[in-house]
Amino acid sequence: MKMDRFNRRELLIKTVASGTAAAVMASLAQAAERPAARPAAKPARKPQGGMGGLQESPKIRISTPNAEKLGWRLCIQQYTFRDRSFYEMLDVVVKMGVANVEPAFFLKLSKEKPDLTCSESLSAENRKEMKKRMDDLGIKMPNFYAQLEADKTKYRGIFDFAKEMGVETIVAEPPIEALADIDKLCEEYKINLAIHNHPEGSGSAYWNPDVFAKAVEGKSPRIGGAPDTGHWVRSGLDTLESLKKYQKRINTIHLKDAEESGKRDSRDVPLGTGKANYAALLKQIYDWKWRGVMTVEYEHQSPQLVEEVAQCVKYVEDFATKVKA
Repeated sequence: MKMDRFNRRELLIKTVASGTAAAVMASLAQAAERPAARPAAKPARKPQGGMGGLQESPKIRISTPNAEKLGWRLCIQQYTFRDRSFYEMLDVVVKMGVANVEPAFFLKLSKEKPDLTCSESLSAENRKEMKKRMDDLGIKMPNFYAQLEADKTKYRGIFDFAKEMGVETIVAEPPIEALADIDKLCEEYKINLAIHNHPEGSGSAYWNPDVFAKAVEGKSPRIGGAPDTGHWVRSGLDTLESLKKYQKRINTIHLKDAEESGKRDSRDVPLGTGKANYAALLKQIYDWKWRGVMTVEYEHQSPQLVEEVAQCVKYVEDFATKVKA
């Protein structure tokens, strides 16, 4: 398996076993090399306008103001920058002008403490430090990619951690038969579940949107999807038709484009340059007046990783700018 073509589900299995867009693009080339300046601490302002409203951060110059006005809160998945720790990733995210992150339970928290992962396994002290690091930079954690698998005794600990960290939506691929129990926890904790998908042949039960649609029947609105559009491409599916099968059940979105359709190891490419038909996807989301967190996840470990992720962020902002004109 080539390092630049990781399938995340395979990595998970191994791990469980063991300003303006132009300004952003100009500055991102250096983001991975230099730490973000630590601004003077001051109280963070709450997002305006509710869940999808314009998110104001006194510490980050948001690079997607028009997307925010549509209610689209851009976010970065930690797996994108798995070549570094979570704390190191935060510096890049700040430079990118993005104020939201989605940590992954199996990835490391700190370069200095490589055995610690961004998960419910963290001690109270390490959780406090994680929150402070984000607060100091003006970053929120609206999503958390969690391990909700067969062992239901671990679910409450995951929800406790999510609530403590200010999470709105847990992203996971739980067994279909566990959804009723998870639904009860979602209602109790007032936290959503967004069911993620991987490509056909990866072992993902949700690679086919029809399976997802059937699984959420009769569940509360807190049980929804986190459609990964790039994995639909890899499965050879029509991305727009797949998206329509989710409709009001979309709790968050993983923004991803892939180079080739029907090829499981097809590499990620910047949004709008692959086979995901991104102009049509964003148009459909806009027409639905959907509001929520959009998470950029870029699996290809490109030598120009920061720049290519920035292109993804810019693509969404450019779309939002056009429709707002």
